[in-house]
Amino acid sequence: MIELKHLGKTYQSSAGPVEALRDVSLTIADGEIFGVIGLSGAGKSTLVRCINLLERPTSGQVLIDGQDLMQLSHRELLRVRRSIGMIFQGFNLLEQRNVVDNVAFPLETAGEKKAAARARARELLALVGLTERENAYPAQLSGGQKQRVAIARALATRPKYLLCDEATSALDPNTTRAILALLQRINRELGVTIVIITHEMKVIDQICDRVAVIDQSRIAEEGRVSDVFVNPQSQIARELILPQSRTVMETKGGRLLRIIFHGEASSLPVVSNLVLECQVPVNIMFADTKDIDGAAYGHMILELPTDPRQAEKVIAWLNNNQIGWREEGK
Repeated sequence: MIELKHLGKTYQSSAGPVEALRDVSLTIADGEIFGVIGLSGAGKSTLVRCINLLERPTSGQVLIDGQDLMQLSHRELLRVRRSIGMIFQGFNLLEQRNVVDNVAFPLETAGEKKAAARARARELLALVGLTERENAYPAQLSGGQKQRVAIARALATRPKYLLCDEATSALDPNTTRAILALLQRINRELGVTIVIITHEMKVIDQICDRVAVIDQSRIAEEGRVSDVFVNPQSQIARELILPQSRTVMETKGGRLLRIIFHGEASSLPVVSNLVLECQVPVNIMFADTKDIDGAAYGHMILELPTDPRQAEKVIAWLNNNQIGWREEGK
């Protein structure tokens, strides 16, 4: 388990102190995929680098399996770091080493014999689907292949935790989906707890169990992904999840209702049934729903007719069918 307690990080600059983290407390359970999302400069990368003390917090505690990393000696910290792998946006591969030697590098630096290190590296290359590229050099690889090598290298020491700092930001959408699927497989098959730092909600809702939203160096919101996606409580979460909905408020038509899908069967034609049964036309102004294991999660904004009787008929239908909604602008 990873526990961050009242974490603070302050940098000194020519303009004075800069507070990168303020009173951050999080608990990440073993075996889960936990996401941290925020805008650029919110403090998310500083946060993940504090977990393994690549950045040393100014205040607070970092506990890994109950052990406070802030109290460890340098040698003890190095030992604990073997249980914490990390992958970066920029891959950080050694250009002068081929693929198999890049993956073996952490083991060699830890004192393992070269033959054993390379054998372990080949196991991991098979896991990430790069067996045939073991003799290639980083310059000969695509971005997705480089990130697979980085993932394999991060797993070399058999870590219990894997930290991913914007690991898919430099990749195209198809490659991103493939890398996220690989991380899910690693979590499922190896039991590795994964922490993902990103500014993209699509990364969070594809693989994460829970998410923390960070804004201006503080945690603004935390919860299960489906709960935060369906009912964001903070302004920053709403901006990240529903970036297109701002323009909806400029409409001159009738009342705006946000329909909230929170696990209803995704096969149900909700809007079609509403229109057919109420005999009332509605406009779909915004929609962002996802099918997760046959259940619908997300939001849809409907513009109701200006006739108040027709609008009330729609609201009554939603209530009778136990479909969550709230009025926008109120």
